[in-house]
Amino acid sequence: MLINVNDIVMNYELVGAESGPVVMFSHSLAANLYMWDHQVIALQDSFQVLRYDIRGHGQTAAGNVPYNLELLTTDAIGLLDALKIEVVHFVGLSLGGMIGQSAAMQFPGRFRTLCLCDTTSYMPPEILQSWKDRIETAKTDGMDALVETTIMRWFSDKFQKNEQLIIDQVRTMIETTTVDGYCGCAQSIMNLDITSGLSTISVPTLLMVGENDPGTPVSAHQLMHENIKHSQLNILPNALHLSNIEESQKFNEILVSFLHRNL
Repeated sequence: MLINVNDIVMNYELVGAESGPVVMFSHSLAANLYMWDHQVIALQDSFQVLRYDIRGHGQTAAGNVPYNLELLTTDAIGLLDALKIEVVHFVGLSLGGMIGQSAAMQFPGRFRTLCLCDTTSYMPPEILQSWKDRIETAKTDGMDALVETTIMRWFSDKFQKNEQLIIDQVRTMIETTTVDGYCGCAQSIMNLDITSGLSTISVPTLLMVGENDPGTPVSAHQLMHENIKHSQLNILPNALHLSNIEESQKFNEILVSFLHRNL
């Protein structure tokens, strides 16, 4: 469904148990709300599941203002305000996890729990050039030029070989991301450094990461774990960056157990 939020038209979906607690999902860069399909199936009988397309992704408008993490954060909170939802369990992966950290620091009363997946609180300077290169590629050659290298970072060779239908669906998500949305969001996080604020997060927090994630590695989650009170860290064997898809069963088991412990 479409709704006006923060001066843009935002796409979202709200399904599941009408009387259940709300679990809000925020996706990665160059994806959209459909990357959470496996999680919706696992949660919708017990929870209301809210997922949305981040600015410039999926069916959400890119807007025409400069992007930063603050803007993406107020987009997420603005959606909750528009839907009159006071408190959520928040699940974010990669970019979505960065939005979750930022939102929990600035709007602590809106969150019952956090689940931060395949994400980071800090972008080391040595990877800044790779971000600049991806932005330049998108601007020059379009999103199609980023598809294959992105798939390689997101999924193991075995998963790519055995799950070609899913890979094709993810490929379409990347291809249909707007250049403005991709570049704006990339610029918002390429100098990320919010580790110092993690100690202010007081809600129960679940950290999950694929053991072979090349972009937001296990070490980044160990750093967050050390700095967030009441956090637990789970490493998913074999998975790379989109662990919620590659190891969906294990991911869901851990997530559902965590949510039920913290209702």
